[in-house]
Amino acid sequence: MAKFSFEARAANGKDMRGEIEASNEGEARVKLRAQRLVPTRVSLSENRAAAAAKKFKSAAIKPKDLQILTRQLATLLSSGIPILQSIDTLAQSARTPGITTALRMIAYDISRGKRFGDSLAEHPKMFGKFYVNMVRAGEESGNLDQILQRLAVYIEKSVKITSKVKGALTYPAVIMTVAALVVAGLLIFIIPKFQALFQQLNSEMPALTVFVIGMSNALVKYWWMMALGAFVTGYSAKVYYETENGRRVFDRIFIDLPLFGNLIQKSAIAKFTRTLSTLLGSGVSIMESLDIAGNTVGNYVIERAIARAKYAIIEGKSLTVPLAKEKYIPQMVTQMIAIGEQTGSLDQMLGKIADFYEDEVDVAVSSLTQLIEPIMMVVLGAIIAFIVIAMYLPIFNIAGAIG
Repeated sequence: MAKFSFEARAANGKDMRGEIEASNEGEARVKLRAQRLVPTRVSLSENRAAAAAKKFKSAAIKPKDLQILTRQLATLLSSGIPILQSIDTLAQSARTPGITTALRMIAYDISRGKRFGDSLAEHPKMFGKFYVNMVRAGEESGNLDQILQRLAVYIEKSVKITSKVKGALTYPAVIMTVAALVVAGLLIFIIPKFQALFQQLNSEMPALTVFVIGMSNALVKYWWMMALGAFVTGYSAKVYYETENGRRVFDRIFIDLPLFGNLIQKSAIAKFTRTLSTLLGSGVSIMESLDIAGNTVGNYVIERAIARAKYAIIEGKSLTVPLAKEKYIPQMVTQMIAIGEQTGSLDQMLGKIADFYEDEVDVAVSSLTQLIEPIMMVVLGAIIAFIVIAMYLPIFNIAGAIG
C-alpha cells in the first residue's frame, strides 16, 4: 500500500486535506468518496520514506539475501497478491535496512507507473543485468511468479557452486599461511638460540647451518621490509587483475594450473550453461542470453570463448560450430548443445549439462581436498626437517670430534 495526499470537499462544504493509504490513485479516490468526501486533488505522498528513497544509492546485496527475497516475492505473487502490496510486505520484513529502503523506492516507482523490471534496473548493484532481464521476460510472458521461482533456484545453485570453489581454493591458502607462520616462528625465536650456543662453542658450522642462520638473521632484521614487500606485491596483483589485461593473463594461468585448473574450468562451464539455460527457458533472446551468461562465468578465457560464439551466431552459424573450436570447452558440452539445437530443446539440454558439471565440481572439490592435505603436510614436514637437521649438524660434528 502507498500513501496518497489529497484535497477534498466535505458534505458541509469545508475543504479538507490529509493522507490516505491505497494501492493506486483510483482506489484512493474510491476510499475518499466512501467517507463522503469529494476529492479535488489526489497524488502520491512525498513522505519521508519516498524522500529518503530518492537520495538512496543501493549497495550490493548478499546472494543468500537475494535468493530469500526472490523466493518470498514469488510466493506472494503466486498467491494472487498484487506486486505493489507484495513489495510493501517484503519491505516491512527485510533482512537489512538497505534492502528495506531499496524496496520502498521500487514500490514508489511502480506506484508512479514504472514497470517492475525497469524499477529494478535503477539498482544495478542489488539486481544485476541477468536478474533484470529475467524479470522483464516474466512481465512480458505474464508468468512473473514462475520466473522468480526459477531465479531463486538459479541463485541458490550459483551460491552453492561458488562457495565450493572458494572453499577448495581457500583451504590450501590457509594451510600455506599456517606453514609460513610456523617456519617464521622457528627462524625468529628458535634459530637465534642455537646461533648463540654455536658461538659459545666456537665451532665451525656446516654450510647448511650457515644458510639457515643467515635466513634467520635476515628475517629478524628485515621482517618489516619483507612484510611490506608481500603486501605491496599482493595489492599490486589485485589492482592489475581488475584490469582487462590482468584478467586475461591471470585467468589463463589459473585455468592451466595443475590440480586447480580443472576445477576452475568445470565451475565456469557449470555457471555458463546454468545461466544460459535459465535465460533461454525464460524467453530471453539467444544474443542477450550469451551476453549475460558470458559475464557470469568468472574466467576471462571462457568469457572470450562465449563472446566469439556470439559473433559467429551473428554471422549465421549455430552455437555448436564456434564452441567446438574452443580449447577450454569440452567436446561433450558441444555435442549435447548440438543435440539440443537439433531437437529444439536447447534450454533443457543446457540444464542437464549444468547438472552434470555441478556434480563434477563436487567430486573435484572432494578429490582436491583429500589430495592437498597430505601434500601440504609433507611439504611442511620437509621444511621443518630441513631446519632441524641444519641446526643439529654442528652438534653431531662436535659429538663426533669428542668421540
